[in-house]
Amino acid sequence: MDQREKALGWAAKDSSGLLSPFSFPLRASGEEDITLKVLYCGVCHTDLSTIKNKWGNATYPVVPGHEIIGVVTDIGLKVSNFKVGDIAGIGYIAFSCLSCENCSSNFENYCTKLVPSFNGTLPDETTTYGGFSNKITINEHFAVKVPKNLPLPGTAPLLCGGITVYCALKNYGLNRPGLHLGVVGLGGLGHLAVKFGKALGMKVSVVSSGGKREEAMKILGADSFFVRGNSEEIKAAQGTMDGIIDTVPAVHDIVPLIGLLKTHGKLLMVGSPDKPLELPVYPLMSGGKSIGGSMIGGMKDMQEMLNFAGGHHITAEVEVVPMDYVNTAMERLEKGDVRYRFVIDVAKTTEAE
Repeated sequence: MDQREKALGWAAKDSSGLLSPFSFPLRASGEEDITLKVLYCGVCHTDLSTIKNKWGNATYPVVPGHEIIGVVTDIGLKVSNFKVGDIAGIGYIAFSCLSCENCSSNFENYCTKLVPSFNGTLPDETTTYGGFSNKITINEHFAVKVPKNLPLPGTAPLLCGGITVYCALKNYGLNRPGLHLGVVGLGGLGHLAVKFGKALGMKVSVVSSGGKREEAMKILGADSFFVRGNSEEIKAAQGTMDGIIDTVPAVHDIVPLIGLLKTHGKLLMVGSPDKPLELPVYPLMSGGKSIGGSMIGGMKDMQEMLNFAGGHHITAEVEVVPMDYVNTAMERLEKGDVRYRFVIDVAKTTEAE
């Protein structure tokens, strides 16, 4: 009989993606582990894609959630970076080998042995269950300290959405004052790209669907806005951008975006469409342009990003919801009906249960 401490979460049992209460044994804590009482957890498009098995990798039951903010309730004997009572964050990574070239270069996110913080299996064959639950245990290496000045609900989405855009800009050299950055898509990732871009001193232009111009410029601080389907606006902006970060998670035409780039401009893909995009070669060759990809970030960059966010008061625009609203939140997320990120008030809801 399993004597481990129990945790309570909400899990999807099949590809319908319907989430319902689910009790599971909390992973046994080791000497380098910390245990968190989960306070808040962001809702990411990756959660939606996984619970519906859109990428074919779901192992049910799936307790999603990888934008986790919690308070440390227990620490192992060899834990050195956290103490009980600290506010900590956990993102997508629950394990990496810590010895390969990528890990040694602080790119744990590209380790071939990476195990995600949900829908994964650790080397000891323990299943990882995510932040749609009241407790989680993790090696301290894969947790970060949350700046005290940041409001916790708005900080949760930084642990995936924030690090994704921050690292893409940093690693491709698009983080210098004076550069012109295009942001394609104004959702969870896109609105954070605007905030980080402006804090980094860049000119930021949003390329998105109509109806978001006012919020992009007046609320988020973008310098200009172009409607993606407006050929005249797109034509007027041709060849003006040093780089573009494309956050769209659906299939879309990237040829017009390549045209917006200056010579040697870079198009960075951080969305995850569930079907392949068409990649035209000549528009790249004719301007010496390039396309690159980026996925979350390593732990050093994660802490750096949070510290930067704390210094510039960057948080996500969020709609805080109770756990029992999560199925509706997933439906709305699939329709793009959120400004700009759902965050679950996990502690309040699970305590009520």
